Amino acid sequence: MNHQHRHSDSPSSAAPALVRHCDVAVVGGSAAGLAAALQLGRQRRSVIVIDSGEPRNAAAVHMHSFLGRDGTDPGELLAAGRAEVRSYGGEVLSGRALRVRRDGGRFVVELATGDSIVARRIVVATGLVDELPDVEGLAAHWGQTVIHCPFCHGYEVRDQRLVQLVTHAVGLHVVPLLRQLSDRLTVLIADGVEINESDVDTLTAGGVDVRVATTAKRVLTDADGRLTGVELDDGTPVDADAILVGPRFHARVEPFAGLGLYSTPHATGMGEVIEVDAMGATAVDGIFAAGSITDPGQQVLPAAAHGSRVGAVVAMSLAGEDTQVAARPSGSVADWDHRYSGDPVWSGNPNGSLVAEVAGLDTGRALDVGAGEGGDAIWLAEQGWEVTASDISSRALDRIQAEAGRRDLPIMCELADANAREPFARARFDLVSAAYASIPRTPDLRGVHNLLDAVALDGTLLILSHDIEAMRDPKHQHRPFDPDAYLRIDDFVAVLKATPGWTIEINDKRSRPAGSASAAHHADDRVLRARRAS
Repeated sequence: MNHQHRHSDSPSSAAPALVRHCDVAVVGGSAAGLAAALQLGRQRRSVIVIDSGEPRNAAAVHMHSFLGRDGTDPGELLAAGRAEVRSYGGEVLSGRALRVRRDGGRFVVELATGDSIVARRIVVATGLVDELPDVEGLAAHWGQTVIHCPFCHGYEVRDQRLVQLVTHAVGLHVVPLLRQLSDRLTVLIADGVEINESDVDTLTAGGVDVRVATTAKRVLTDADGRLTGVELDDGTPVDADAILVGPRFHARVEPFAGLGLYSTPHATGMGEVIEVDAMGATAVDGIFAAGSITDPGQQVLPAAAHGSRVGAVVAMSLAGEDTQVAARPSGSVADWDHRYSGDPVWSGNPNGSLVAEVAGLDTGRALDVGAGEGGDAIWLAEQGWEVTASDISSRALDRIQAEAGRRDLPIMCELADANAREPFARARFDLVSAAYASIPRTPDLRGVHNLLDAVALDGTLLILSHDIEAMRDPKHQHRPFDPDAYLRIDDFVAVLKATPGWTIEINDKRSRPAGSASAAHHADDRVLRARRAS
């Protein structure tokens, strides 16, 4: 799962909408979606996660009953999950999917930015939205002292004064759990809720204070804003340190309505979910769903487990489909081939930083990795270098070959994946350059090692990249591209320092040289130059 691309200079700041291609688009970036993406990445599938940043447990500061991570901040789990997905080259984009439609045998995910993702499969992991009872002040304490799951947060309120607001008959099912957690439990059954009197009698006989046809009006707090109880419709206060509610829930399915994917009522009558089979498949062929959107009772651990299972099923479906046609297609190749299917993308001029760093070197054999449309490769050939231009896209190489022919330059074009096994046929080059190459990460940093191995004794490695911190600036995160899913200069530095025989000559950030077109957020280059000892 790899693509390399290098452009000769940056596109303008008013860049048109982009279309990305991948094997699988995962809509939703919480535990289930990330777990699915991790499984897919480990099967060498290109995957893009679209994360709107709205996890169901956003208000909670701790998650529980997750073996090995009990008490962890949910945000820490998601950060770790994103890092793991990216370590296999998977991308996690901050954004919102507005609509998903079919285009032939593919799905198109239309993003709020105007960009879009084309994928062979879709995993829906958008989760549920909880609708709290209409009680004044309740939402302000949601996820803290107002909870909804005895398994998620019940232990943390043990032995406290608990009040449960029952707005639906199904809420009575958890009362025995709450009774085990505290002997100071009051259950308020709202007016109009149909209940079995025998159930109430059983709870009352068990020591539970059950009040029928009693509706809460507002939450009571002390001077410091801490919850102290609830006030009933008739003005009666009920003391409480914590409140348990049973919110209604709604599935986030709006982007998929055009495909005929709708939510259906859950058996509890408390909301809607997406129905899936045992493998996570929905009623729409090619679309799978994972996590709480399929089962509102899932805590974080089972949601992650379900996502992992669904990711494996999707990987199997793709593998089976590809085997039937004896193909090993790459979503990454499709992505870059698509970009080179229209008008030229970049100017064709050489990168100014490369020109500056190569100027003093003796000419010899040069390998340009991620050559793109060939601005650097052509310039090197014009300076007398014996050039091999390498890229994962055959369409990019066709453009280089055509321009080299027009200029009568002897450039060898090599279709190669920098993350493959021995991608450069064990050749050695006096100069190996990669300017803004998009090489997906792998846990073993194989791409880094492959580039280093291609450098001859007394040869030079030259890596150029954009300043990644500038790319993380929120003003520029609207583009459908995740820089953290790709190799960075710091990865090369770490391997160089750990590998005998290498000297880092330059590791610097500088303004792009005059004459290099650049968008405002790509004004600085990271430049790494290293030499291999003879």
